[in-house]
Amino acid sequence: MPKLNQINAIVSARKNEAEKAVTELYKLVQKEQLFVGRERTYRPLDEVNGQKLPPESQRVQQRVDDLIRQAREKWTELWNLIFTQDTGNQSARADIVVDGKTILANVPVTSLLFLDKQVNDLETFIAKLPTPDPAEEWNHDPSTGLLRSKANESLRTSKEPTVIVKYAPTKEHPAQTELFTKDVPVGTWTQILYSGCISTDRKNAILARVRKLQDAIKAAKEQANLLEVERQKAGDPLLDFVFGE
Repeated sequence: MPKLNQINAIVSARKNEAEKAVTELYKLVQKEQLFVGRERTYRPLDEVNGQKLPPESQRVQQRVDDLIRQAREKWTELWNLIFTQDTGNQSARADIVVDGKTILANVPVTSLLFLDKQVNDLETFIAKLPTPDPAEEWNHDPSTGLLRSKANESLRTSKEPTVIVKYAPTKEHPAQTELFTKDVPVGTWTQILYSGCISTDRKNAILARVRKLQDAIKAAKEQANLLEVERQKAGDPLLDFVFGE
């Protein structure tokens, strides 16, 4: 008996072949002139002296029965194949196992196909989750449920005008002075940053588990598809009914 993965491998090609062949047959059945033939002979009234003309004929180029037979062959092959595949899919199951632990048991192969795509989408989603600025040191703050950075202090300054004497006064000239401003500390800022992002460590841990799950689902899918399936015969009973055989 064939394995389910062997059936799966040829379904698409067989379906395309059947559709193409039946489409060509459908075009033929619309050309009524191909199904018509004739023979014509001429006999003059004066069989002795009358003009003799050669017989004329047109051959029937297509027979409906032949086209039905060809279409039936393609339909029967495809329907049997699809019925065999679907019957196998109903029975094919496997466990999703990660690191020796069964996460989900006896999963139908159709569900494994669905989960394979869904978990790929899940990985894409997790990979895009934002993480906090790596330049800061972050810790979980239970009071807010957010990530919290260490307190960072910085000086607050104020610009204050200051006069300096560049040249002392003399008998002839007054003192020469210059006005400039300087930054004078007046206080300190204490800043704490908060983040609603996911920590880098947690994100990496989740991604690692998602990727393990991806591998486990693929392994389960392969295992389920190793099921041996009995070839089903759906085409003949259905088409026998249609064509009254």
